[in-house]
Amino acid sequence: MRLYLLALNPTDSVTEGFLPAAARLGLDITVLTDQPDAHRAAYLEYPDIEVLDCDVRDFRAVVTRISTHLRPDAVFTNSDHLQTQAALTAQYFGLPGKDWRATLRCKDKGEMRRHLAAAGVDTVWSAEVTESADLTGPVVHDAPYPCVIKPREGVASEDVVLVDTASDLVARGKDILARRPGATLVVEEYLPGELYTLETLGDGTVRHVLGGFHTQLSPPPYFIEERLTFVPAHPEQVVEQVLAQLDALDVGFGACHTEFVVHESRARIIEVNYRAIGDQCDLLLAQLLDLPLFEHILRTHLGEALPTDLEFRRNGAARLEYPCAERAGTLVDAPIATELTVDGVHLTYRSLRGIGERHELYRTNRDYLGVLRATGTDQEVVDRVVAGFLATQRWEIQP
Repeated sequence: MRLYLLALNPTDSVTEGFLPAAARLGLDITVLTDQPDAHRAAYLEYPDIEVLDCDVRDFRAVVTRISTHLRPDAVFTNSDHLQTQAALTAQYFGLPGKDWRATLRCKDKGEMRRHLAAAGVDTVWSAEVTESADLTGPVVHDAPYPCVIKPREGVASEDVVLVDTASDLVARGKDILARRPGATLVVEEYLPGELYTLETLGDGTVRHVLGGFHTQLSPPPYFIEERLTFVPAHPEQVVEQVLAQLDALDVGFGACHTEFVVHESRARIIEVNYRAIGDQCDLLLAQLLDLPLFEHILRTHLGEALPTDLEFRRNGAARLEYPCAERAGTLVDAPIATELTVDGVHLTYRSLRGIGERHELYRTNRDYLGVLRATGTDQEVVDRVVAGFLATQRWEIQP
């Protein structure tokens, strides 16, 4: 059976998660990407993987590339940017996949807000800005401050900023539009509350809730995710509210990573990423739950039903930490990759930036210097061991 996997840049989710899972399932793998050299370099351990050049942002190019190659049995992507293209391609070939309308609603943050409001499940003040003149025009005249400005189809908290005044909105908006010519921005009311995630897995009929994370963000006005602590089970009322919003969006096939806030017992969606959680959280989740997560996700795209009673470990504790650069410059000293067990807590540290690399300060997860994954059975012990490990490490950036 042949799996076509659509990708932009190589990611840990694909390289360490989905490709090994596809190999274990005995699938023939063809990667379609607009960055073939980067993928070939990343897959040296998988010489049988076929990598083909393709304009994967255009579903018509994807359809043509597949129809002139080998017959597909599944079309899949874990990229935020390519969910609609994969869904349309799967539909074209009559294969299982997500509803392209649902993938579009999730990717387009303005459309998501309109759809949730029309469905009567949540109404958030929201407006779209396409040019600098809109920042002082009637479209934002009644904007409730503080509010958030962000790219309509952005990812990873990039260019997501909290603004307190109309002048701040103009300044931030012009800055983002200058860096993103042709982009559309969403301005929406700020939703207070603690930030959490809900991780779900479905086959279109059955849906399983795998738990979630409590997210600690950087200080405002930015929204960089600095720490995630595993939550085995959110309160039932919270889960019901989030699932009702996902149902309104028709989300229920494959993996979904939903970010939401809880304020005064009310759960409100921030964004829906219709794919598996990233930044190595999915790798941790599979390990922590003792669950073949990546295989299950791929099986749904092969048309297989999920078990009605999905068995996975429910008593684990975990935390992820992302040491971040605090200034632009060249990384001259940093810890090496490490894997060890301390007081029953398994630690895995991986570098995300090489010694000698120079970077600007992005105010996004591109500022991550590394990622520390920690799993155990007692959250207090996990937290203590993580704090102890980080206290002994050093990251040095020179201008």
